Amino acid sequence: MNRDETKNPPRGQLRDEPPFGASRTSPQDAPLVELTPAAADLVRRLREAHGPLMFHQSGGCCDGSAPMCFRYGEFRTGGSDVLLASLDVDGVAESVPFWMSKSQFELWAHTRLIVDVVEGRGSGFSLEAPEGVRFLIRSRLVGP
Repeated sequence: MNRDETKNPPRGQLRDEPPFGASRTSPQDAPLVELTPAAADLVRRLREAHGPLMFHQSGGCCDGSAPMCFRYGEFRTGGSDVLLASLDVDGVAESVPFWMSKSQFELWAHTRLIVDVVEGRGSGFSLEAPEGVRFLIRSRLVGP
């Protein structure tokens, strides 16, 4: 491959580097889902206020594809959902399951999901909504 092809590979060939704003990690090194310190802190506060928790990320619609936080068991999962992770959070006695709709998982299968918190109003159904913040997914490509 010549120098110009490195910058702009021939059509149908993939670039060696991930797209702008994304980074690539090795699948062996990367958990499928992790929490930022801010998200872990919010999970601890929500756990203290509401009891055991769970996350579900749908395939979109009204709330886009934002992760929703519920009391454990308050959101019914089924055959159209995939359990991606059981998140261990310091200060929380039990793991926090993170579910995703199967259709969404098929689109995000090669990404590592990083749950973060940002200011702003999210869904009225997610437990963090009254706090004036919302959970948000950031992602990294997982590749060879």
